[in-house]
Amino acid sequence: MLVLDTDHFSEWERGSAAGNRLRTRQGAANTDLAVTVVTVEEQMRGWLAEIRRHNDPHRQISPYAKFQRQVEAFADWMVLAWDADCAELFLNLRRQGLRLGTMDLKVACITLVHEATLLTRNARDFAEVPGLRFENWLE
Repeated sequence: MLVLDTDHFSEWERGSAAGNRLRTRQGAANTDLAVTVVTVEEQMRGWLAEIRRHNDPHRQISPYAKFQRQVEAFADWMVLAWDADCAELFLNLRRQGLRLGTMDLKVACITLVHEATLLTRNARDFAEVPGLRFENWLE
């Protein structure tokens, strides 16, 4: 299974040149794709913040439409949960002194629990996570 980090998911959804290369490569790999609930959270927070920036209800129409498209897009994806195993792994890695942003560490823990490979541009930070397999398919 391949887990798309937020950067890979965003390119996939935008249909950018990098996103199209990602789609082609995934098709050739013929493996399951998923995102984490953390990616869902990050994307939703972004759109909700954009909606709140506008006091004029008319200026909220476009952000709400984009938010709705995002919700509908996630409905087509396997979303991996944050559960007790992930939380325990998170705490163990923190106790070991791993210094990684909270959201990135949560993504890493979910990926590890599912014995998957993370697709991310953030190799430098994720390289610190013991046992995590990751690749960048956007280059």
